[in-house]
Amino acid sequence: MHWKAVVLYALPTHPQATNVSITGRNETRSAATHIPRSEHSISRVNISPNALKVLYRLKDAGYQAHLVGGGVRDLLLGREPKDFDVATDAHPDDVRKLFRNCRLIGRRFRLAHVMFGREVIEVATFRALQVESDEDGDQHVDDEGRILRDNVFGDIEGDAFRRDFTVNALYYNVADFSIIDFTGGMADIEHGMLRLIGDPDTRFREDPVRMLRAVRFATKLGFRLDPATERPIKELAPLLGDIPPARLFDEMIKLFMSGSALANFEMLRHYDLFGQLFPLTEQSLAHEENHFPLTLISRGMANTDDRIEQGKPVTPAFLFAVFLWQPVRERAAQLEAEGQHPAQAMQHAGTQIIAEQAAVMATPRRFSLPMRDIWVLQLRLENKGRRSLRVLSHPRFRAAYDFLLLRAEAGEVPVSLGEWWTEFQETNPQQSEQPLSRTRPRKRRRNRPGRKSEG
Repeated sequence: MHWKAVVLYALPTHPQATNVSITGRNETRSAATHIPRSEHSISRVNISPNALKVLYRLKDAGYQAHLVGGGVRDLLLGREPKDFDVATDAHPDDVRKLFRNCRLIGRRFRLAHVMFGREVIEVATFRALQVESDEDGDQHVDDEGRILRDNVFGDIEGDAFRRDFTVNALYYNVADFSIIDFTGGMADIEHGMLRLIGDPDTRFREDPVRMLRAVRFATKLGFRLDPATERPIKELAPLLGDIPPARLFDEMIKLFMSGSALANFEMLRHYDLFGQLFPLTEQSLAHEENHFPLTLISRGMANTDDRIEQGKPVTPAFLFAVFLWQPVRERAAQLEAEGQHPAQAMQHAGTQIIAEQAAVMATPRRFSLPMRDIWVLQLRLENKGRRSLRVLSHPRFRAAYDFLLLRAEAGEVPVSLGEWWTEFQETNPQQSEQPLSRTRPRKRRRNRPGRKSEG
């Protein structure tokens, strides 16, 4: 479902930039549009006081100072920004001189983080547009069009055109409280449109992760993708295979732990992107004749969204357990057919699938171990009996129990099985709080002959 952005003031019509080459060749730009304070809805009342401190100190020191990115976008949409980013013509060392509570980060492109307790205001120097190569022949993009270097300081206009989406390229100028729009972002916000700046094919090749960001922003904002932006996605989806696994894991967290997990899952599959993140799962979904796996994942994503909305904790371990359950089941069935005991087959299957998935997307050990526990415990939950009390005391029981309920909702196991464990917990509340194994009290060591007692 799409919804139109709510802007409290009428937006002026203005030309949008088209045919922009981010590599600096044959670029055509429209003149910047300046929207005065009387024609937009952003008020300093809704801006972090710490962000205002940074903006005003930069301005008073003679530098340009602008809020930029998602903070400006969210303020225009009447949302509470997650953070506030500042763009300036001051270089990082200049920023550090102005703020004692500042530290510089980054190697390829240094950023200044101004610290106010737990709040961090990120200050970035304007970056220049990419060029195919510099005067010394140093390449900035590879043969596939992927960015190799992006660390050249520039001006505000170049900074705007090197950003990804028009709605993220709006600058709130603290000098006169106006909004500066180089790319038509204000009109796109008004029309609920998510549009890449420049040629989509080129921009996606520069950084394939932008395809995932397009999905995430579209679902987060309730915007529709511009037809030109969405057109090359399916064709270019395999480029995600060249992205480092650790970076894909970070993007996965943003996609599925921000309150729009179900919508992102459906949209990723629509654009053939999900299979690039979870190829084993996509194979199972494509060849599975029954509806259990797809229903399980959909219910799991909806459950995650509900927990986030209610302020309850969620963990990547549970999400990965949901996504990879069907490949694990299939692999365990193969191993059982080869003669392995069901519990052993499940353990080996979990280990193998996690290793194969890690080649695509890195999974930290602190998440992979709980995943295997959740899977292995499913066998013990299905075989309720005299050892049920021991299962109840397992540290991962609660997660495994929630997983069992999802399987019941999907029709994979009887609903009565989940009901039995629900009643069993209620009748044994203390047992479920006990650790998996009790440590026996250490025996006091007796003093050996000829050995003095300590103390």
